[in-house]
Amino acid sequence: MKNENSVIAILAAAGGALCSYGAKLVVPLAVLLLVMVADYVSGMAKAWSTGTLCSRIGLRGILKKLGYLVLVGVAGVVDWLAQTGVEVTFQFLAAAIVIVWLIINELLSILENVAAIGGPVPAFLQKLLGRLKNAVEKKAEDENADH
Repeated sequence: MKNENSVIAILAAAGGALCSYGAKLVVPLAVLLLVMVADYVSGMAKAWSTGTLCSRIGLRGILKKLGYLVLVGVAGVVDWLAQTGVEVTFQFLAAAIVIVWLIINELLSILENVAAIGGPVPAFLQKLLGRLKNAVEKKAEDENADH
């Protein structure tokens, strides 16, 4: 019982420190997690409706989503390095840009899944998301080019 309490205390402390450090990222990260779940569910619905439902492909989708979270972690480390005095020449929060970019990708995927199932998808919505994705990429490139 003491070991369990120690593990819980360590995890709670680590979680608290992470939340304190990444307070700016809490809402974007929560949105990312929600759209990742929605994309996975819509992908499963698409696979079921087309008769291609496969646990192996589903597992690959989960691994892909975990990879997204690793990518956010890498961007978070880049942010941390920038805050600890390592000279980095950009001014935006790299993790936030990565999260927004991933959210847009997930939203585009959801639209594709809905369209494949036969649901109506407004063309303007897909174009708007495409423009947002390009704007995020341009912002990151412009910040990098300026310095």
